[in-house]
Amino acid sequence: MIELKHISKTFRTTRRNKGFREAAKALFHREYTYIHALDDVSFSVSDGEMVGYIGPNGAGKSSTIKIMSGILTPDGGECIINGRTPWKDRIGHVRDIGVVFGQRSQLWWDVPVVDSFDLIKDIYNVEKKAYQKTLGDLTELLHLGEIIKTPARHLSLGQRMRCEIAASLLHNPKILFLDEPTIGLDAVSKIAVRDFIKAINQERQTTVILTTHDMQDIEALTERILLIGNGKILLDGALTELKKRSSRLKTLTVDYSGPPVDLAKGMELSKNLNGHMELVIDTEVLSVSVAINHLTKQLEIHDISVTGATVEEMVVALYKEFAI
Repeated sequence: MIELKHISKTFRTTRRNKGFREAAKALFHREYTYIHALDDVSFSVSDGEMVGYIGPNGAGKSSTIKIMSGILTPDGGECIINGRTPWKDRIGHVRDIGVVFGQRSQLWWDVPVVDSFDLIKDIYNVEKKAYQKTLGDLTELLHLGEIIKTPARHLSLGQRMRCEIAASLLHNPKILFLDEPTIGLDAVSKIAVRDFIKAINQERQTTVILTTHDMQDIEALTERILLIGNGKILLDGALTELKKRSSRLKTLTVDYSGPPVDLAKGMELSKNLNGHMELVIDTEVLSVSVAINHLTKQLEIHDISVTGATVEEMVVALYKEFAI
């Protein structure tokens, strides 16, 4: 069980204008800027749950992950994970968690990956037999094969990220924190990582908290989302509820020939180029069937399709709604 209550964190950073004169002045008189990374953040996550933690850059996602993993100490509030306070009992806490930062590495750069794995085994005091079984399972599920015999510096980004995820799970943690785990990956690697995350959640009941800007990751993996902006939790709910919230908007894609069209109330033109048009329909004002009938009276339609809002569009709408 993960429970955060009224967590706050503020960072102090120096600032100055450019130039040697300003640099010299800063030696004797520094100006500071205070960044409120987290402001009264509260939420809970149940055992075995998989949660998408989303928000724009600088919203506070990584700071939250670092507090939950024991790397950062908050200025105020309470965080209890499996009965422990992460920054007070780090040794006991890290045995229960695995952490993957998409832009950080826990692999040694110049040695084969399997040597890094062996060192991690020793750090966590993993029993040899259990380690061999876990390593075998991870190698099969993540398609590591000969990759683990290669130094990390010779791996592609996708190969290295799969190894990073394996490294974070060698000690069989109960909780997995994933901070941008698919950043920069190609489509094949992303699918492999997503399938693996699903598998460990279903088979081992591993609790997963996923932060990402890739909404396809969120849609493929999570059922619940937490939206953070300006250091505050703005929304906590099921992804299906978000979809229902945005289901009133439909997109009509039309290939046609004819003169410019007169739009009815509830129709908004988003694209119109060389006989190809995209319209956003507000179904609370105008039904899709009425909108299509309105168009066919004015145009010769060659092709038409209707789609709902994508997850990316839903999230962008949330950002606009909460002005973040």
